[in-house]
Amino acid sequence: MFGSLFEEEGEGYSLAPSGGRVVKGEGEPPPPRGRVNLSGIKNQGGTCYLNSLLQTLLFTPEFREELFSLGPKELGCLEDKDKPEAKVRVIPLELQRLFARLLLVDQQSASTTDLTDSFGWNNSEESRQHDVQELNRILFSALEHSLVDTSGSAFIQRLYHGTTVNSILCKECGNISQRQEDFLDLTVCVRGVCGLEGALWDMFVEEEMFEGSNLYRCGQCDQLVTAAKSAKLRKLPPFLTVSLLRFNFDFARCERYKETGRYTFPLTINLRPFCEQTEDEDSEYSYELFSVIIHKGGCYGGHYHVYIKDMDHLGLWEPPEEDTKPKVQKKKEVRAYTEPEKDDPLSVLSSIIAQEESRSVLLDQLGQRLMDKIGSSWSKKYRKLHGPIGKFLQNHSDVFVLVNNGTWVALKANPPSPVTQPSSPGSHWFDLNDSTVTSIHERDVEKMYQGKESAYMLFYRKTLLRRPSGALRNPGYQVPPHLLEMAEEENRRLQQRREEFEASNNSVELRLHLAPRYRLENGALKPISIEQKEATNLTFDRCRTVGDLRMIIYQDLWEGDMALTVARSLPAGLHLYNTLTGETCILSGTDLFVWNGREVRRHSNQHNPPLYILLLDVLEPKRLSGSGLTKQSRGFAGRVTLGEVREALGEPQESLLCQEKRGGEGGGASGWRVFPPGDMQRTLKELALKDGDALLVLEPQTQDMCEELSVRDAGVRLMTSLSLCPGTAPKDTQLFLYFSVGTAPSSGLEGEIIVEGSGVMVCVVCTGDGWHLRRLDWCEDVGEALMDEEASLSELKMSHGDALVITEGRLPPKVHSTSCSLSTPFTLYRHTHTHMGGAMVELRTVGQVEISEEATLEELKTQVLTLPELQYVCVPTPAFLRVWQLEGQRLTRILRGQQHTLRKLKLSSGVEFCVQQLLREEDLGPKEVLLRVQMGVPGERGYYPPEDLVWDASRDPSPRSLRSALASTYGLSPDSLLLAKHQPHTHTWETFSNWSQQVSKRKKKKKAESLLGAPFHLKDGDIIGVKVTNAPLWFIVLVAFQPALL
Repeated sequence: MFGSLFEEEGEGYSLAPSGGRVVKGEGEPPPPRGRVNLSGIKNQGGTCYLNSLLQTLLFTPEFREELFSLGPKELGCLEDKDKPEAKVRVIPLELQRLFARLLLVDQQSASTTDLTDSFGWNNSEESRQHDVQELNRILFSALEHSLVDTSGSAFIQRLYHGTTVNSILCKECGNISQRQEDFLDLTVCVRGVCGLEGALWDMFVEEEMFEGSNLYRCGQCDQLVTAAKSAKLRKLPPFLTVSLLRFNFDFARCERYKETGRYTFPLTINLRPFCEQTEDEDSEYSYELFSVIIHKGGCYGGHYHVYIKDMDHLGLWEPPEEDTKPKVQKKKEVRAYTEPEKDDPLSVLSSIIAQEESRSVLLDQLGQRLMDKIGSSWSKKYRKLHGPIGKFLQNHSDVFVLVNNGTWVALKANPPSPVTQPSSPGSHWFDLNDSTVTSIHERDVEKMYQGKESAYMLFYRKTLLRRPSGALRNPGYQVPPHLLEMAEEENRRLQQRREEFEASNNSVELRLHLAPRYRLENGALKPISIEQKEATNLTFDRCRTVGDLRMIIYQDLWEGDMALTVARSLPAGLHLYNTLTGETCILSGTDLFVWNGREVRRHSNQHNPPLYILLLDVLEPKRLSGSGLTKQSRGFAGRVTLGEVREALGEPQESLLCQEKRGGEGGGASGWRVFPPGDMQRTLKELALKDGDALLVLEPQTQDMCEELSVRDAGVRLMTSLSLCPGTAPKDTQLFLYFSVGTAPSSGLEGEIIVEGSGVMVCVVCTGDGWHLRRLDWCEDVGEALMDEEASLSELKMSHGDALVITEGRLPPKVHSTSCSLSTPFTLYRHTHTHMGGAMVELRTVGQVEISEEATLEELKTQVLTLPELQYVCVPTPAFLRVWQLEGQRLTRILRGQQHTLRKLKLSSGVEFCVQQLLREEDLGPKEVLLRVQMGVPGERGYYPPEDLVWDASRDPSPRSLRSALASTYGLSPDSLLLAKHQPHTHTWETFSNWSQQVSKRKKKKKAESLLGAPFHLKDGDIIGVKVTNAPLWFIVLVAFQPALL
């Protein structure tokens, strides 16, 4: 999977540089460590699995101390890796540097770029995710290979190596055959197991029997004998790594999947029951959990992070954020128990199992043992509060162990007690998720038992491994001096970079405009001389105060009283805003006007400051063309009145000034607001005008309006264009309509008419018997017909300007339909010839029908009979007509349900139909299939006359039901009939199996075979062949077509 990962070149163990990496220049320095004082690792795109494993190794103190004990004499120096004669162990050296940076360098996250370069990875390898279990094995193998002939060549074996022994006991002679196996990590099963203890029980306690047809050949007996196979742990390593097999393969579906069920693992575990030698003390077999690598996602991708217990107290643990939020206290439930011993199911079940000699009980017998002890069943006594007994046992995995695929329940070898608590009190857990490190509670580890985000690898350490006092809260413990110097140098460079970045980031560029260089002209500040430099540039630290800025300006540029006012250069001049105070925030690129706050070149401004200047967009109608607006920007002092602005623009007093009214944040309407005459005496500042506001100037105009409606009711608004037309305007009760004949009206060719809105539609235009009216749709095409000729124009929701089209043709007879809002044209055909099985048929068009989609099937049949081509057809009721739907000149289905609407039958505009006259009434159900049986004459090459057959498939759609219906019709035995379906596209026959039931693999229930479903999909028009087993003839079953078709 990893390709050439961890392959070092040549005898010197040096590695050629990997190409393709782009080295980024230094920009913003990395942020310092967070409040927990632990460093994360940057994700290079898909290296979260690598980051989780490296953090686990870092927080394995014995591992990192063994690695730090290897000096440059044994590993070489990275500076010499390109020298051919040098022996440089690149991987352990880069790993040392990474660990030193994670421990000592003050940065939020460290980079693994140099380490992955030593692996020989390229950019694509770093963005591809792999399995962390396989990486663990390959990394250990690469380290062992790289540390050959050094003092650390065996430290991986010392820390992680363990052995198991597999034994086979011959039941005949008692001979034991053993085979020892080494391991660096244990792989345990997840599927079908409730937890880690159950998996270890199945691996190292349960025996596999060789008996029956599966016998074992004993080397001593030299024959096939009954034997028992078992496995035990022979040597326990100081650190136990456990990999959980959460990814499996489903052979039925041929796909991978992830086991997300509940799988418990303890914080402390005693391995004595699983070991070969059990004479030592319990402490030799006791382990505590210190790292959990977690996988979030599915089998084809996801994300890794790790929960780690800080054994050396290097981090600063603080309560997670959810603990600091106020919690709503729930009322404690008061439960009156008179017998606490019997009412505690945990103690009752524990005592039952403890009384057994094997300390285990069959799960099926546990309920009976409980009833014998307390005189009541689990369902009556405990189920209401604690749920099913199996779930209760799983939830208390710290006490019970489910073994043998959950058929037996046993007491845990080391139930939680104060004696077996972890040996390092005060250690805390952290979640290391790439660059992010957060504090978590120990109980959060239990949340990783199940789900898409669940534990994937477990790391245990012996509780006998004590940490020296000098290692606690000392990240530099056992770190070599040269790595300490490297970390100190990197911290100095980081601090320098941060100071430089902060200084550059906090520096602002200011432009100072000094008052002696400006004059006041028409209420605006303008420079005295164009050649003179207007502004003085100044770099200032934004973290300093306004007082500091004043002191800097006093030193070289100013004397006397000083006021600093924010300015802005506009075409009208220098525009002044607010004066700086001690709380003002100074932005980069700010213009500041330096003056005494009272006057500019002896122009006093004590009472009404003229320096508040506004830049307005003045809009005026074009004088020559008469259409459009001209726009220009003009500057005005804030103290001038609106009347003075009008006078400055040269407009007469009758002119109107309008302010643009923009829509607010909530999406309000925009438009123009006319200033009333009273506003002409108010200043621009009082009117709250701002820079960039638009001011519209309108010349006075007069216009006589002699209509009955007011301007507001007529919809006339500001800037509305009006035109004069000849003729009398319609009254309030009248409508103005356009009309044309035959086609949609075109410009200049349509007619006009004024009618009363309450008038009847048929009176609008004299159309005659062979014409009807249609209205235009939204595409300006001829649309739906106006069906109700007796309705008024107001009822038809006609309005001014609507267009009507006079179309040739009579309206169809009115049917009993409650809605005429949507008409649907259908094409009707007459059947003249039929092929077998609903294949291509010869049709003749007999007309079109237009009817509402809310009409019923019965009303459709009634309207069909009004067509001229069918005027001689006589049927008693519409039930004597059969309607077929056509698709590509093929009869596809029969329309069922006389009272079903065409909308419910899922019919749309343009659908083609075929009608057929029947000799009797017909009302087929939704699962009644109409078949036509054509029986062959035995011994002759001919057929009997065809007959109709209705097969009711509502109760039983299986081949047996169809066979029984045919046998009942023709008086034959059902067992003598063989059926097949004809495929018209391939001209082949597909036989029906006599096996009438199949088994569903998922539900494990018998499921009846349906001819209406896959693979046959029997429907109207399918050909069914019928063969009698005692006669060599095939009969044909067709969808029923009568020869007497319309």
